[in-house]
Amino acid sequence: METELSEDILKGERLPVMEAFYTIQGEGFYQGSAAYFIRLAGCDVGCPWCDVKESWETDGYPVLSVAELVEKAAAFPAKIVVITGGEPMKYDLGPLTKALQAAGKRTHVETSGAHELSGVWDWVCFSPKKMKVPLPSVINAADELKVVVFNKSDYRWAAQFKQVVPDSCRLYLQPEWSKADTITAEIIEYVKDNPQWEISLQMHKFMNIP
Repeated sequence: METELSEDILKGERLPVMEAFYTIQGEGFYQGSAAYFIRLAGCDVGCPWCDVKESWETDGYPVLSVAELVEKAAAFPAKIVVITGGEPMKYDLGPLTKALQAAGKRTHVETSGAHELSGVWDWVCFSPKKMKVPLPSVINAADELKVVVFNKSDYRWAAQFKQVVPDSCRLYLQPEWSKADTITAEIIEYVKDNPQWEISLQMHKFMNIP
């Protein structure tokens, strides 16, 4: 039974889901927009400041079919469906994204770029992490570069990727939540000196939106 389940997941026909919920996108270019989130379980990147560490493992979470996931998303009026994690690109997301688009939904993904991009996407949010080097194919597909700022070295990290994402890519710096009180003022000054960048503030946390 376990072998059969692994094959289904490998093909993207069923996926381990930590949670799925209707909310407001709190970050980046689509901040403030209604969106249905599908948070897949499983991550091999392991950011120490991750605020959803419970998403790293797959054990104990339901494995849902593409049809089930699309049916749940279709119950809500928003067009945007955000696939996040964990690291969603651990899985083949071709079947899920095709089915969502066939149901009239926009497919958005939030990925570290640690795995090859699979699926058909209307928006790719690329958020590189130092723990696992991002792949060039994901960098080239980025619509949005979102760098979480935890310490001063992250500005150099951000500048490095600014040079290689497409010219049309939107650029965001986001304070790591636990340090937002101290680091936000620093980011403001950086953006004033480097106006190609914008600030992403995790609006949902300020507003206590799940």
